[in-house]
Amino acid sequence: MTDSTRAPEIRTSSGTVRGRLEDGLAVFRGIPYAQPPVGPLHLGPPVPATEWSGVREAVAFGPTPPQSLALGFGSGPDNAGGRDDWLTVNVWTPDPGGARLPVLVWIHGGAYLVGSADAPGYDGASLARRGTVVVTFNHRVGAEGYGHFEGAVPNRALLDQVAALTWVRDNIAAFGGDPDRVTVFGESAGAGAVAALLTMDRAEGLFHRAVAQSVPGTFFSPALAADIGATVATELGLPATLDALAPVPPVALRDAADAVVRTITRYGARWGRAAHAHLPFSPVIDGEVLPCSPWEALRAGRGADVDLIVGHNRDEARLFTVMGGRFGKVTEEEAAVTLARFAPGADGAAAYRTSHPAADPTTLQDLVMSDWLFRMPSLHLAEAHAAGGGTTYAYELTWPAPAMGGALGACHGLDVPLVFGTLREGFGPMLFGEEPPAEAEALSDAMGRAWSDFAAHGDPGWARYGAAERLTRIFAAEPFTAPYPEESSRLIWAEQGFAPMELAPGTEPVPAS
Repeated sequence: MTDSTRAPEIRTSSGTVRGRLEDGLAVFRGIPYAQPPVGPLHLGPPVPATEWSGVREAVAFGPTPPQSLALGFGSGPDNAGGRDDWLTVNVWTPDPGGARLPVLVWIHGGAYLVGSADAPGYDGASLARRGTVVVTFNHRVGAEGYGHFEGAVPNRALLDQVAALTWVRDNIAAFGGDPDRVTVFGESAGAGAVAALLTMDRAEGLFHRAVAQSVPGTFFSPALAADIGATVATELGLPATLDALAPVPPVALRDAADAVVRTITRYGARWGRAAHAHLPFSPVIDGEVLPCSPWEALRAGRGADVDLIVGHNRDEARLFTVMGGRFGKVTEEEAAVTLARFAPGADGAAAYRTSHPAADPTTLQDLVMSDWLFRMPSLHLAEAHAAGGGTTYAYELTWPAPAMGGALGACHGLDVPLVFGTLREGFGPMLFGEEPPAEAEALSDAMGRAWSDFAAHGDPGWARYGAAERLTRIFAAEPFTAPYPEESSRLIWAEQGFAPMELAPGTEPVPAS
């Protein structure tokens, strides 16, 4: 690009794209990295994008993959236009064709059911202005991405992510990025994907550093995933096989999965915690795409050559309690049931009560759900990576969201706008109010700078995590480094691993066909 006033054009491996200039950045949206996964490619692995001639306009986000409607929320609008070219990437760069800048590749969250790269909170401009090239992308979610069906390649969403990272490796230099300095970062389900990618042969060498924000501990065994897949297929009156389901329109498959989501607690005796937590899809430890759980793999030394930041927010589950209208209303009976289901081991429920004798039922329920879903999986991932010889950095976000009278605390998802610098976009006003306070701006600057510095040279600005001192960056109003702060939870979960979740013992599986 020679003329700073011209719309920027870049030649990619599939063809030339034309983006646009936005406040000093060159921005490209909706570039295909794979062919639409429909028709003969439905429920198959991603296939590289078809080449095009001429110049392709890259100024609008690609359409969203089918989104679950059963949760009542999502990261992007449902695809009302019916387009099926979901698998696209977006790039923000301060210097296209220039100085081989560090690259940050974002994997969105959304309970493995929803999410897309066009969410306003994922705008890459602020991070790009810190001297990075930022990439976001869509991948298949729900039954399209994680449904486990006989004859279908498993973990298609993870393969989409590998395809997007392959596109980055092959093309990012033309956008001013350094293909040898790629950092993948993600939150919630996106952090679970980061953990999975660290273990996958197919992802090896595609990224060099990783950031996992609030890692969920839900990885499924093939038996559990197949039983859920067969239940989804039953909603369509079909066997759970590739031959039967490939001709089904993706939206119809989504609707069948949503029918299961809406009544998922009825399957509690079969699917256990997955049903009680309303989580029908997760990465599957299939032995092929995903050979074993991330905690097992990292402890054995897998991913030791990839530097890792991993952490969580202090009050992860508070978001779901508040949004569900249950803040301060959880009964003693409800808390007891939650503790019995989700606390570890035979003595876990008693250990929580002993460690928090003054906690009310809402606090107890939030504690155990925060620990089971995100806090302890994240801590254990840090410990496994460090034990396997990796360079590991840990953090906890403790600064509470000021909106709603502070009821949200340092809730799940609060870290995302802070890292991206999108305090006024998307869910930002719900968390920070219409005008974010100065503390939020300062903390956002600190987190964005740490992530960008880590991508640039591997040092986020605090001490490494190790088993002896457990040094952790605490993102409070004034960030500081201290030993890991959630000691009572760490001790309760110290002997508990995060093995693949199984179909209940003695359960007769739903036949695939």
